[in-house]
Amino acid sequence: MTGQTTPGSASLRYRAGPRRQAFAALLDGLRTDGGAHVVTGEPGGGRTAFLEFAARAFRAGPVWHVRAEPACFPRPHSGLRTLLRAARHAGRVPDAAGRLPDEGAAEEVLLDVLRAASARSPLLVCVDDAHLWDAASRAVLGRVAARVHTADDVHRVGLLVTVPGHRPVEREWAALPVLRLAPLAPGDAAGLLHDLTDGAVDPAVRDELVAEARGNPALLLALAHRLSPAQLRGDRVLPRPLADAGTLTAVAGGRPSGRRPDDAELLLVVAAAMRATGEQDAEAALVRRAANGTGGRDDGMSPRPSGPPQPPELLAVPGGRLRFRSPLLGRAVYAGAPSERRRAAHRSLAAAHPAPRGVPALLHRSWAAPGPDAVLAAELEAAAADPFSGTPPALRRTARVRAAELTPDDALRARRYTAAAEQALLAGHPAEALRLLDDAGSRPAPAPVRGRAELLRGRVLLADGPVDDARESFLLAAGLLSGPGPKSARSEAAVLGAADAAWAAGDRQGCLRALTHGTHGTHEAHETHGTREAHDVSAPAAVAGTLDLRAAGADPTGPREAAPRETPEASSAHHGATPAQPSVPPPALLRDHRDGMRAVLLGRFDLAAAPLTRVVDRGRPAADPERLLRSAAAALMLGDVDAARRAGARALASARTLGTAALEPRALEYLAYAELRAGRHQLARTHAEEGLRAARRAGQRNTAAHHHAVLALAASIEGVRPRVTEHATAALTTARRHGLAQAELLAQWAAARADLGEGRPEEAADRLGPLVRPGARRGHFAVWMLAVPCFVEAAALAGRPEDARTVVEDFALWAGCGADPQASAQLLRCRALLAAPEAADELYLRALDRHDETSGDFERARTELLHGKWLRRRRRLREARARLGEALVDFERCGAQLWARQAAAELRAGGVAPSGPGTGEPRRPGARDLSLLTPQQLRIARCVAEGATNREVALSLSVSTRTVDYHLRNVFATLGVRSRVELVRLVEQAEKTGAQL
Repeated sequence: MTGQTTPGSASLRYRAGPRRQAFAALLDGLRTDGGAHVVTGEPGGGRTAFLEFAARAFRAGPVWHVRAEPACFPRPHSGLRTLLRAARHAGRVPDAAGRLPDEGAAEEVLLDVLRAASARSPLLVCVDDAHLWDAASRAVLGRVAARVHTADDVHRVGLLVTVPGHRPVEREWAALPVLRLAPLAPGDAAGLLHDLTDGAVDPAVRDELVAEARGNPALLLALAHRLSPAQLRGDRVLPRPLADAGTLTAVAGGRPSGRRPDDAELLLVVAAAMRATGEQDAEAALVRRAANGTGGRDDGMSPRPSGPPQPPELLAVPGGRLRFRSPLLGRAVYAGAPSERRRAAHRSLAAAHPAPRGVPALLHRSWAAPGPDAVLAAELEAAAADPFSGTPPALRRTARVRAAELTPDDALRARRYTAAAEQALLAGHPAEALRLLDDAGSRPAPAPVRGRAELLRGRVLLADGPVDDARESFLLAAGLLSGPGPKSARSEAAVLGAADAAWAAGDRQGCLRALTHGTHGTHEAHETHGTREAHDVSAPAAVAGTLDLRAAGADPTGPREAAPRETPEASSAHHGATPAQPSVPPPALLRDHRDGMRAVLLGRFDLAAAPLTRVVDRGRPAADPERLLRSAAAALMLGDVDAARRAGARALASARTLGTAALEPRALEYLAYAELRAGRHQLARTHAEEGLRAARRAGQRNTAAHHHAVLALAASIEGVRPRVTEHATAALTTARRHGLAQAELLAQWAAARADLGEGRPEEAADRLGPLVRPGARRGHFAVWMLAVPCFVEAAALAGRPEDARTVVEDFALWAGCGADPQASAQLLRCRALLAAPEAADELYLRALDRHDETSGDFERARTELLHGKWLRRRRRLREARARLGEALVDFERCGAQLWARQAAAELRAGGVAPSGPGTGEPRRPGARDLSLLTPQQLRIARCVAEGATNREVALSLSVSTRTVDYHLRNVFATLGVRSRVELVRLVEQAEKTGAQL
């Protein structure tokens, strides 16, 4: 074979993207140079759809499109005659179907017809399912295809031939390049469902259908057609299994059985072996022993074939493994077999397995069992929980589910279903976890088991559902798990989960009530009882807020309270955690986190330092991702961004090592927010991009919304407006559906900052005003203050400083807490924007001194830019140029190109021509008159040409209306125009000729 490519699946959807580009490049080559390609793929993979797309897209000349049908080609050369009749119907060549006396003549006749048809324009020939043609036609077409692909005399002919991918490519096509259609990507499959249902499919149902179809477009459509409208909407329970035997065999074109009598049995054994491992192939030696009935014996006495058996053509044999050439056929073989034959295959595999007590062998025994088996269920559970077995997480999960199904006792079955759901959630399969929890809840069980199930349900909803529903599940779990004596780790986790859900919803009082749930006279409760609540300036736990508690009078480096001893439950969960044993942080750590978080919400930062510091310390020696994530959250509240980054990075590495895919998006979220708080926006974007991919894989739409918000904030720094809009819209869509007040405010803040960067302060002030001013519309209690500096700047530049004065005083309370390293410098900058001229200069200078004490080029550059503008308006040009030059360099250093252009424009308005990145392109010749204007006059002329009034120009350029009037009169005099209409025409003409404005 000369080559093989896998550009992606052909389906009913051909839209912009890499796959469309690959297909277009192939068709371009056929149009210009001709050639022949074999198109292959599994049944239902889109071979016919690809040929239809190619026929529609080929517009350089005629297209002959022939689809083979088995009943139509019983006689020699019947396939070629059909093709030649199609050529005659196209009207380009005479009928040559009768001139086929032998194969040699048939080949020449077909070549003559192709040359004649392609004499005036390129020709595309599409033959679908060529393997169904008669042997004589296949042989002739194969030789002609080789000539088309290599000879010069038929170079204007393109030939596409489709054959099935579940068998080896036949020898007629062996010399041709192969285009193998890969499965649909999940996003493309979801889009196909959206098109099919006009968007009426529920997201959870859509995800199940996409997962069940495994990229096969025909199977996806068959599954969707199998469901009723109510089931597609999610109003009714879906059938189980989703892909039943009838659906699979229909898409596969019948139940595959091979060509030899004994092929069917071997195919079933291979399919059964693959089911037990969860892999796409099976060990050939194991299958051979099971198929021969030799069991696990290897004593030299067992009968063996004289030579290695020839596998059926439906199977490939890569490296001692057996796999179906089409995964769909393997599923169809197993689903279509009678139940007794399936059980017999599993019995043979269990007997042949070299590790009879391992998970795969036990699974085979379980599928061979005719009904519930308490002993076998216990063996499966024990094997799945063995941390030293090396069993993959997916197989452990399957074993736990099967153990639950075999359990006759209802309470024990519910517990085992819950354990399996825990595994599914950690592996990043929330829909499967919810199904297992529903199975657990359908049976009576004691309160601790039901509480554990509700705890898991809350975790699923917190990451991918309405957060108010998540809070109720957590509170229910806390009640079910609580009892006399010390609280368990899961009970404490449920309390913190309810607080996390209330936090995400922006419900401060609900968060406090959750943290107080079940507490009885703790030291912190006594200390904070009756304490006035903070003036809505409490610090965020894991997102925006960083509490430098040293500024609040506490010393985290001083003597510390000894850490309470961990319970045996916590200890066993955290030392050597494995995917088989999902861990819960120890109760002492969770209590410290709860107490520190509650003290922060009440404004008692002095009481928060000690418990939060203990949480950070406990995370340092740990290798458990859950404990490390708590450590990262506490470090953020302590204001220790570096510790938060270290803990987040270790949590990410640990989650990947243990295969807990559900924790990766959270770890990346902590990393992204920590980088944002440190002012490293490009690193934040890198983590958020990876976190968004991980959240999508794990089915966590809420977590994805937070990553979208981070990406929108990063894009607002970089000045890429389409990206800001894209990510902000995505974040807001999920935030409004699921009640994520925090993500919603961050997305709105990003959009407003983009407005400000583009010189539209009025829009920025209008967007942020309701979110930061006191009132019912104020945004998330722990995040709104972060947007205050942006709002104050927008209001001041929009000529509405009075709107910002009250907010500045609220922000002063926040800055006084020491919660944000940047806040004190930002506060001085805000006061400078609102101050009288005699006081503003000193405030700007003090703000810059404070910036020197913290990292973050962007915030410092914004202060430098505003100070430079202020200096230039007062004609202190030398100082302004120095300050604006520093702002330009700092903006470029942090990748804020839009803001760098603002600084460069201010420098030009001050008579300096900056150079380097972010300063704009050099002026092009074309509008000689406009080149006579100064930089400031050019800016005013451009604004006027866009329809702005003098007042709007003044607000946009941060100058007075009198200054605009003065410059505009000079513009008119210099250019010799007498009205705004003439100025607009002149500017438009300059744009047409390529002048730089």
